[in-house]
Amino acid sequence: MRIRPTLFTDADALGRSLAAEIADGIEAANSRGRRYLLGCPGGRSAMTTYAALADQVCIRRLDLSRLVIVMMDEYVEAGPTRGSFRSVPDDLAHSCRGFGRDVIAGALSAAAGPGRGVREDHLWVPDPADPAAYDRQLAAAGGIDLFILASGASDGHVAFNPPGTPAEAVTRIVPLAQSTRQDNLVTFPHLRTLDRVPTHGVGVGVATIRTQARRAVMIVHGADKARAAARVAAADRYDPAWPATIVSECDDPGLYVDLAAAVGLGRGDPAHPLIGREEWHHDDPATSG
Repeated sequence: MRIRPTLFTDADALGRSLAAEIADGIEAANSRGRRYLLGCPGGRSAMTTYAALADQVCIRRLDLSRLVIVMMDEYVEAGPTRGSFRSVPDDLAHSCRGFGRDVIAGALSAAAGPGRGVREDHLWVPDPADPAAYDRQLAAAGGIDLFILASGASDGHVAFNPPGTPAEAVTRIVPLAQSTRQDNLVTFPHLRTLDRVPTHGVGVGVATIRTQARRAVMIVHGADKARAAARVAAADRYDPAWPATIVSECDDPGLYVDLAAAVGLGRGDPAHPLIGREEWHHDDPATSG
């Protein structure tokens, strides 16, 4: 299904809108006494969403004891036996577990206040020793309420799924494509050179995303993501050449794009075949009119 983008003036406006939607979902789940599973990427793309969600938690005084942070992937290194892998230490700056604990759960818990934060056992990360168990765990929990997705700027990877990923791919150990590692080097400049970027990861597959997400929102912002915005907006089905297009096959999909990334969409030009003025997010005064 082709997704008509929702456009925002900038990444902050995008983050505020998505955070409000997530906060609504957490409130609804709390009222029903059930968990809320939030699928999360590490790295830059969702930072404005995470910051805005912390604001929402504080303003609404949300109890986060039922929130589950579902990380989409983790970097791995060689394990103790030949051919085995283990997660990188979680004190490294590029550890996805560390990111989930400190940047996402830590900030949200601080906003929620004592006794109302994210439980330690509610930070989920795929296990390189048994990747397939992650899909079973997600299915047993009833799926992910909202999965935040991001597209690689240069190759369209989503999670660690590189170009060429088959549609049936599930959580697994993935050799990281050089293009993905180049993108990761931008995300984690402390690594400094490509040879220091991990060569493997464990992450959800595109089939995991498609089958486990009750709602999936692809966030695309910044001028470097203009090509990604255009590729995802044009897709009416999964294209293995650009794995982020899996969002087009998800239930209740969304594509949130800021003005800088929207150059490939005609910047809201009503005559453009992909986008019209009605797709601007009208709660943002800068895009109303």
